[in-house]
Amino acid sequence: MRIHPPVLSASERRRLGHYVRQFSRKRILVVGDLMLDQFIRGGVHRISPEAPVPVVQVQSEHFAPGGAGNVARNLASLGASVGIVGVVGDDAAAPRLLSDFSGHGIDVGRVLADPQRVTSQKCRIIAEHQQVVRFDRETTCPLGQVSERALLGRLPEAVAKADAVVISDYGKGVVTPRLLKTVRAAARRRGIPVTVDPKPENFKLYRGVTCLTPNVHEAWAGMRRHAQAGEGALHLLGLSILSELGCGSLIITRGPEGMSLFKRGGRVIHIPTVAREVYDVTGAGDTVISVLTLGLASGASIEAAAVIANCAAGIVVGKLGTAAVEASELIKALGK
Repeated sequence: MRIHPPVLSASERRRLGHYVRQFSRKRILVVGDLMLDQFIRGGVHRISPEAPVPVVQVQSEHFAPGGAGNVARNLASLGASVGIVGVVGDDAAAPRLLSDFSGHGIDVGRVLADPQRVTSQKCRIIAEHQQVVRFDRETTCPLGQVSERALLGRLPEAVAKADAVVISDYGKGVVTPRLLKTVRAAARRRGIPVTVDPKPENFKLYRGVTCLTPNVHEAWAGMRRHAQAGEGALHLLGLSILSELGCGSLIITRGPEGMSLFKRGGRVIHIPTVAREVYDVTGAGDTVISVLTLGLASGASIEAAAVIANCAAGIVVGKLGTAAVEASELIKALGK
């Protein structure tokens, strides 16, 4: 079955637009690895006499939330109320990151400061529109017992106030088996969806969540299999992930080829991309899980939520840099 937003009937477009209009009434909890992205941009006019490397004359510097933080920013841009459960270090990056969240109305009251860790930070040096180098500051080991207990203690109350939970796992140690178990149990009591933007190394931890949203590479790597070409191989992969993890559904994002939705019972729905021009795929995965989760929280079926998320991804890849989509843009695109 193929679904393509531009050929939806007028009534179907109105129905999808109705869900998007509910986004501003929803509260979403984001749990995961918080990061601070730093972009240093400049020009190159000479090679260093000290080593065969370009000398970048800095012209601008920009900071933005990354990782789970970018998911939170996406949700806020869509009008949702957003809370975060995560960890930062006791360093200069932490207040910069938390200040950005607060400035966008994101609740940081349950973010834990751990002096034994550093705030994850990725610095990209960009010269003449080309990334020259990236350097990272991060702690990747699992949380210590004291910090994990503190974080777990903050989860039940946070989940109790949410309409849905997003787990954004970048493999920096925050998403542990106990954390996932606590989130699942609290969400089950509340009757709300739990979606996961996965890390391949942690696939087996995500059993029983509402929806998992890996890209193609993550899906093959998560199952410890070598990638194979063809629709048939991808379909078998998706169905095996559903079977092994017992998830409610699975969405494999496929870049220019759109996305494929796998449901229990063997049903597979391919949703082609709606992007007319692709300028930058940075952050597209964060857009997909943000919109998908808000769609589910607003009462949409997984099929309808996936179509809305696919439309949002088509908008965001047409923008330069790590971009977000707004609800008004989405409503307009769905109405075409």
